[in-house]
Amino acid sequence: MKLLLDEMYAGLKEYFEALGYEVLTVHEAGLKSAKDKDVVEYAGKHGFTLVTQDQKPAELAELTGVKHILVSNAMIARIADQEIKKKYS
Repeated sequence: MKLLLDEMYAGLKEYFEALGYEVLTVHEAGLKSAKDKDVVEYAGKHGFTLVTQDQKPAELAELTGVKHILVSNAMIARIADQEIKKKYS
């Protein structure tokens, strides 16, 4: 699977690659500071799943049928909660 990492997740590239993903950051794609619409269009056109923290590109992806993952604060809290309970319960 191919992932396009939005700007805030560029530092995770090596981690996803270690997990077996083909990864491109928006910066590498020439989309640094690009409009959300352009990032979503690029992901769709090139067969990437967009990984973002921002609601707007996630909503645009949803509207246009582009694969995406919205890493929300709630998602992070749920993961942290599971790990805390597993480790300290």
